[in-house]
Amino acid sequence: MMNLSRWKIAAAVLSVIFGVLFALPNVLPQSAREALPAFMPKNTLNLGLDLQGGSHLLLEVDTQALRKERLVNLVEDVRTNLREKNIPFSDLREVNGSVSVLITDPAQMNAAVNLLRNNVGAPLAGVAGSRDVTVENAGPGRIQISFVAEAMRAEASKAVDQSIEILRRRIDELGTREPTIVRQGVDRIVVQAPGESDPERLKNVIGKTAKLTFQMVDDSVSPEEAAAGRIPPGSELLPSDDGFSGGYLVKKRALVTGEMLTDAQQAFDPQTGQAVVSFRFDGAGARRFGDATAQNLGKRFAIVLDGKVISAPVIQSAITGGSGQISGSFTAESANDLAVLLRAGALPAPLKVEQQQTVGAELGADAVKSGLISTVVGFVAILIFMILAYGFLFGGISVIALAINGLLIVAIMSLTQATLTLPGIAGLILTLAVAVDANVLIYERMRDELRGGRSVISAMDAGFGRAMTTIIDANVTTILAALIMFQFGAGPVKGFAWTLSIGVITSVFTAVLITQVLLALWFRAARPKTLPIV
Repeated sequence: MMNLSRWKIAAAVLSVIFGVLFALPNVLPQSAREALPAFMPKNTLNLGLDLQGGSHLLLEVDTQALRKERLVNLVEDVRTNLREKNIPFSDLREVNGSVSVLITDPAQMNAAVNLLRNNVGAPLAGVAGSRDVTVENAGPGRIQISFVAEAMRAEASKAVDQSIEILRRRIDELGTREPTIVRQGVDRIVVQAPGESDPERLKNVIGKTAKLTFQMVDDSVSPEEAAAGRIPPGSELLPSDDGFSGGYLVKKRALVTGEMLTDAQQAFDPQTGQAVVSFRFDGAGARRFGDATAQNLGKRFAIVLDGKVISAPVIQSAITGGSGQISGSFTAESANDLAVLLRAGALPAPLKVEQQQTVGAELGADAVKSGLISTVVGFVAILIFMILAYGFLFGGISVIALAINGLLIVAIMSLTQATLTLPGIAGLILTLAVAVDANVLIYERMRDELRGGRSVISAMDAGFGRAMTTIIDANVTTILAALIMFQFGAGPVKGFAWTLSIGVITSVFTAVLITQVLLALWFRAARPKTLPIV
């Protein structure tokens, strides 16, 4: 074990070089990091919300609004299917979470039931031949269409999963590094955005549903009649933000939706110089938009965002290029925020902010300072203990190995862009405290062998050889516990587990290999008759 092999020396030297190179950017100012050559690493540790400051939001997915939207769509589906087959009906409305319709021709009752059973709703996942709605005869001439309970629960769960992914894309677009976005309970989402200095802007960006639709303006009645409540079936009165009208009567059926967008960017109108949002549809969206504009020349269509009309231009010619722009009372920042929302996609349901916390940068700086002080105090305490217990030589070698261990942990976390949190600092301190356990086991085994009459070289070999089994057993159990915490934990627990996992691996490496190389070099140079630890 005490043979000074070339690969051991090479491994020790390369590990120190690696640690210095990848940990160095953390102590350099931004200007110095930018001036480094291209081949030099420049990544630093990512600081978590508790160290860097930022925003913490607890959001709730409004599943009731999702159900209401599904009911509105179901009403329109029923209306469209019955009209296409010329089945007379009346009194189509929503009743207690279901859709009810009266078939005025009794002879068409069976045909209407079969038509709706085969065409409304969607296939029910996991059940062959079933749909997510039930169509039942609810009395003389009346049909009731209801959602299956399992389908609505699955829809709500899917909405939460989709919301998490869309929130992640939106926050990434803002440039926030290492956000934490996790589900909490059935319909809640926790969002932590380290370094986000404007929590209100964050709330505005991630809280908007950003549901964009293009709908035809209904000019069949005057604005006064619509305001008085005389709204034709299949239309709705929406408020407006375009500065020209207080509201518009629009067809409920959307021509094109934001789901068909492939890109959206903030731009400036070359004629007016005002900020606008330019957009581009995919192939299907471009064809549908081109056909709709070609068939409605001279009419107005409304660009609707989250239930408000932001623009209602007149169709002057068919728009067949698949691109266009949204104008309105935009600033450059608000236009960019809208483009971010459209690129990331619309939320399947609105989000309600249940809780908001802001961690200031000053508080984060205090946490970093406290963590640094704790680490230094722990390191000094270990230094004093090891020197008192094993002398300046053996104690000093173990402290050198411990310092290299800390260097490697910082280097690996910088390389992998892991996020350091307060629990992560706790994991780092725990790692440093436990790291010397391997040295203690090795040194104590050397003492026992020397007391048993073994020679110096034999005692040193036995110290490393026979202690290895215990060292491996102890660290394997620790890393298994860390992996379990990382797999099933969230947020701070993962940060602690990741730091601990890295620390276990580097601790075994430094406590065994680095210590062995340093002691072998000392033994080769000094040729001692006894060891200074007896």
